[in-house]
Amino acid sequence: MRLSAIGDVCHAVSTVQAIQKQYPNASITWVIGKIEQKLLQGLAGIDFVVFDKSLGIKAYSKLKQDMRGKHFDVLLHMQLALRANIAAFFIPAKVKIGFSKARSKELHSLFVNKHIEHEQGMHVLDGFRDFARAIGVEDSSPQWNIPVDETVRHWAQEKLPAKKYIVISPAASKAERNWLNERYAAIANYCSQKGFDVVITGGPSDFEQQLALNIIKQCQHPVINLVGQTNLKQLLLTLQQAQCVIAPDSGPAHMAVTQGTPVIGLYAHSNPRRTGPYLYQQYVVDAYSELACKALQKPIQQIPWGYRLKGDHLMATIEVEQVITVLDRMIKDLNHI
Repeated sequence: MRLSAIGDVCHAVSTVQAIQKQYPNASITWVIGKIEQKLLQGLAGIDFVVFDKSLGIKAYSKLKQDMRGKHFDVLLHMQLALRANIAAFFIPAKVKIGFSKARSKELHSLFVNKHIEHEQGMHVLDGFRDFARAIGVEDSSPQWNIPVDETVRHWAQEKLPAKKYIVISPAASKAERNWLNERYAAIANYCSQKGFDVVITGGPSDFEQQLALNIIKQCQHPVINLVGQTNLKQLLLTLQQAQCVIAPDSGPAHMAVTQGTPVIGLYAHSNPRRTGPYLYQQYVVDAYSELACKALQKPIQQIPWGYRLKGDHLMATIEVEQVITVLDRMIKDLNHI
């Protein structure tokens, strides 16, 4: 069970597919959120049970109905949120494995009968892979196979640029994690000067659409605005075909990783070693480490796992020149010129 969010569900896919590789005959059911299931629809060998949190308490009644007649050998309970813990009560499994006792919160320990004992690594994805190790899955490099159908590919042929392009996905789930509009625009201008088309992506909310318009107004070159114009599968393919993605800590950054697209992550509020683009840590613009060390008066190695910084202006500590330096290095590394 992993209900949300998009980025975490992307991390969990690598765990699920590692289990499938080791145990090809295993029957796997994934209890997942409604929006997240739309991204993973068609995932091979998985029976999805959707938990729609918008139903409130009725979501638990529906889950109980969906579980009727099912009997599982093991539940991998991969979420600490209280609503997920309560949901775990309705899943009939002999063994219910949860996070380590040290990480347990929101009554997590009450709804499992076994804890992860040997954690490896700090990153959220590594934490999820601990669950696979707990049931005997051998370590391997993470892989993702999230399908898209032909209708999405036809859409891409009509909507996406024919030449090389860079995606800017400016919106995080919380506004304080967004970079400054004029700095996004400056990076868009720089990408255009380097010969790339620029595509801005985002969800359909009024906030995200206005954010994109505010950025585009300050751009000196044409920008392709796909904000609010893609479903999750279309967004996935847009990220896949990009040369790179520039984004704060957000779902699209992790979606891009699943497609093998390099990500320049902009981090000031959360530790990129824990939540950064898993395969592209070398391209993170990290303001978090210095800010956290200053706030707690400790070296980065002693900062507590999961510690987040609060403040509306932390992202302003990331300068345009820092992002340009990383972008130039990425272009050089990947021979995109």
